[in-house]
Amino acid sequence: MKRLVQDHNHTNRIGRQEKIIRLFVYALPLLIVALSCASIATGQQSEFEPVPGAITLPDQIPLFPLQDVMLFPNITRPLHVFEPRYRKMVADALEGDRIIGMVLLQAGYEADYEGNPPILEVGCAGLIANAEELPDGRYLIVLQGLVKFLVRSEDHSGPYRIAQVEAIPELVDDEELSALHQLRSSLVSILISANGEPPPQELPDEDLVNGIAQYLAINPLERQNLLQEYGPLARAKALVALFNDNAPKTH
Repeated sequence: MKRLVQDHNHTNRIGRQEKIIRLFVYALPLLIVALSCASIATGQQSEFEPVPGAITLPDQIPLFPLQDVMLFPNITRPLHVFEPRYRKMVADALEGDRIIGMVLLQAGYEADYEGNPPILEVGCAGLIANAEELPDGRYLIVLQGLVKFLVRSEDHSGPYRIAQVEAIPELVDDEELSALHQLRSSLVSILISANGEPPPQELPDEDLVNGIAQYLAINPLERQNLLQEYGPLARAKALVALFNDNAPKTH
C-alpha cells in the first residue's frame, strides 16, 4: 500500500547567511548539522499541517527563483534575502501562511534578471521556519522543505511573481522503502568520503537522500534532475550513479 513520504520536523542551529555551495568541504558539514536536528522551531503554527504524511499546499504561492540554490522536501535551507522585491515577499509570507516556492532560473536569466526570466517548472515549496529581519530590511530565514510542485501559470502583476501550482507528493510503498534502505550504505559512503563523518543513525533514508541531493556540489541542472525524479528511491539511484561517474578513476 502506498503512503506519502512523512514530513519530519527539525530544530535548526545552522548558519544564518546563505553561501554559494561549491565544495563538499562546506556543503556536507552543513548538511550533517541540518539533518542531525530532531525538530524545528517555527515561531507560529501554519494552517497547512501535514496530512497523512504530506502537506496541503495552497493553489497559489509566491516564487523565489534563484540560479543555483534549491530546496528539497523535508530539508532545511538558510537564505539571505536582500532584494527589495523578495524582502516584500518574505514580509507578506510571514503575515500569511509562511509558504514560499523555490524554483531554478533557466539558463540565460542574466539578460532579464530584474524582470521575470523563465524558470524551470518543477520546484519545492518551503515553510519559513525561522526568520530574522535585520535593521536595514534584509531577512535571514530558514526554509523547511515541504513538497514538490509543478508551476501551472505565473502572475507577474505584483513586485514578485505568484504561481498557480500543483503539489507533487512523493509516494513510497514498503517495497520501495526496503530497496531504498539497501542503498543507504552507498549514500553514507558519499557523505563519509567528502566529510569523514556519517549521518545520524536515526536519520530516515528519505531525508538522507534529499539532504545529499540538496547540498552536493553539482551542476544546478543535475540537481534539478534529482529533484524531478519520481521519488526518493529513483533519486537515490540517480545520486549514486552521478557520484560514481564523477569519482576519481583508478588505473
